Amino acid sequence: MIDVCIKNWKHYVRYTGMIFGISFALLQNVQAIELQDCMAESLKTATDSMTIGELRLQCEKQIHDDTDIEKAKDEPAREVVQERVQYDKKHVLQPFTLMAHKPNYALGASYNSTPYNTEFLEEQFNDSNISLDAVEAKFQISLKFPLLVGLFNDTFDIYAAYTNRSFWQVYNKDASSPFRETNHEPEAWVQFHPNWEFLGFTNAWNSFGIVHQSNGRGGTLSRSWNRVYAWFTLERGNLAMSFKPWYRIPEDSVDDDNADITDYLGHYELTASYKVGENVFSMMSRNNIESGFKRGAFEFSWSFPLGNWPYLKGYAQYFTGYGESLIDYNQYVNTIGIGVSLTDWL
Repeated sequence: MIDVCIKNWKHYVRYTGMIFGISFALLQNVQAIELQDCMAESLKTATDSMTIGELRLQCEKQIHDDTDIEKAKDEPAREVVQERVQYDKKHVLQPFTLMAHKPNYALGASYNSTPYNTEFLEEQFNDSNISLDAVEAKFQISLKFPLLVGLFNDTFDIYAAYTNRSFWQVYNKDASSPFRETNHEPEAWVQFHPNWEFLGFTNAWNSFGIVHQSNGRGGTLSRSWNRVYAWFTLERGNLAMSFKPWYRIPEDSVDDDNADITDYLGHYELTASYKVGENVFSMMSRNNIESGFKRGAFEFSWSFPLGNWPYLKGYAQYFTGYGESLIDYNQYVNTIGIGVSLTDWL
């Protein structure tokens, strides 16, 4: 059993590594004289096997890092959301750059203490004898790209994004390791950064958008809904909090696959994130007060450093309540998972 798990884990890491592949572009706009001086100095200690291209790349990186350090000395310290906004502005128009929207993570093992809903198993897998494992893999890919940026004196932007959340029965050999559920979430929004201040908090980010979410299936397995939303974010030091209310766009009763979905997912979401060093602690609350704590959900996550891996963090997540996935939106689940994170909220 251990050998099988190790084999599947290696396969999973290779798979998610392909998904989260990181591309690096050469740094530009370096003054020629600085580059020449650096290369001339580096030649004194360069190995015989080092190519001119490798030497040039090493010097460009060194000059870029030194420039960032000098700029940082002259800039006032930013709060966590403003730092994220400035980072996005710096990279928004650079080619070969994928920008994170929501957290990007991969949980190699996610355990559900509540049995999965078996009502749709026979139709989904065409086999009434199929059973689902309590341990599966879960990952989320969330990317955004600019449509129009820097409008109205660089205060107003228009973005689009795509988020994919998948639940993979990677350890289930009886069913040939199928994807139990995949939720697709394209959206578009306008955003601005007013930086209004009150009670010690800064209103660093406001958005207004439209989003579609579905699982891409048909018949009784189909789940989908459309919403318009607002998203208000406040920050104070290393603490960021947001309030995201939404309104579901009505559908004809004939076409509505999940007419009661707002009974379980409600009309709003509250999130909070706190950064301590390289650790980020986050909490999400949805539909708890609205449902009288009967059909709500909580999610807690923690991303933490992994040794000398600067672009990869450890990631732990706990979810309890309704709406973790669309197929089981009306079923209570209790899951805990561990894996890696490429990006977090902060």
